Amino acid sequence: MAHARISTYLPPDINPTQAAIAYGCRALPKLNEELQSEDLLTRQKALMALCDLMHDPEHVYVAIDIGCLESLKALLKDTNNMVRIKATEVLHIMATHNVGREGFLEHDIILALSLLMNDPQTACRENLHLAFKHLAQVPSGARGIVSSGLIPLLVWKLQKEEEKIQELLLDTLAACLLEDATEALTSRAVPFLKEKLLAANDNIRSKAAYTLMAVSIPLEGKKQVWQYDVIPILVHLLKDRVEEVRANAAGALMYATVTTAGKYAALDAEAIYPLLILLGSTLRKARLNSIKALTMLAEAPEGRKILQAHVPNFRVLEVDASEAVQRAAQIAIKTIEWKP
Repeated sequence: MAHARISTYLPPDINPTQAAIAYGCRALPKLNEELQSEDLLTRQKALMALCDLMHDPEHVYVAIDIGCLESLKALLKDTNNMVRIKATEVLHIMATHNVGREGFLEHDIILALSLLMNDPQTACRENLHLAFKHLAQVPSGARGIVSSGLIPLLVWKLQKEEEKIQELLLDTLAACLLEDATEALTSRAVPFLKEKLLAANDNIRSKAAYTLMAVSIPLEGKKQVWQYDVIPILVHLLKDRVEEVRANAAGALMYATVTTAGKYAALDAEAIYPLLILLGSTLRKARLNSIKALTMLAEAPEGRKILQAHVPNFRVLEVDASEAVQRAAQIAIKTIEWKP
């Protein structure tokens, strides 16, 4: 005769670490209530469920509308490590959507997250910097970070954080400095970035060069790049083994050589020949940046004299697949062939 036995194993589709989600329109309000629970396990399960739901922008909209951001702000101060880690994870997922980024600005999430920059949990800090990176991808988000006064702290953290977080910091800084580089320039951003140009990590070198492009847009940035002797390092990076690093180094030189001092520093560092080699790069931005940097150098009589023998290199680029490269090549030729 058969006997009924109860299995000791859970059904395969049940996750005991995640809250049961209510049906339909009640799902998010119920989770919001659970975020405010005094029971630790209940808060943790609710956060796990939210991590899944926030990939859908419609759920993000509803979550913001019912007050989930305020609940998450409170959980950023929770004494439990897992709660803080999951709360920052939910926020960085929300920040991948436009509606989430708008919610960040309306509910002062930037400052709330910034209080965790010294959190002992690496995962927590990584999540908050992912959120800042996503937020900075839109101009209003970048301005929000700048107006919160966080740029000096972000610059300082470049020296302290782990490499994977340094990469996120550089992404955030590059976007923010395109909006306003003033605070960065008074916070020694240029010497800190100079140090990162020498990093063994390919991504850090590339992102540091890109961030230097942004910081070099204002005149004060161009001056500091020259004053801190960054130009010879950028010229050295034109021969880097990574094409993205070479392209971004050329872009930084493009801005740094606008000033007379920058032009002659680049000429003294023998920038022309590695830049000429980059004209044949398969990467469009490498070709474009090198053309523009060479155009700047052609404005100096010494640079123009050297480049006159290389006009055919630019003629080839007049029929480049990219219209921007074509226009830049035409301007370069006019500058090189100009007669005083």
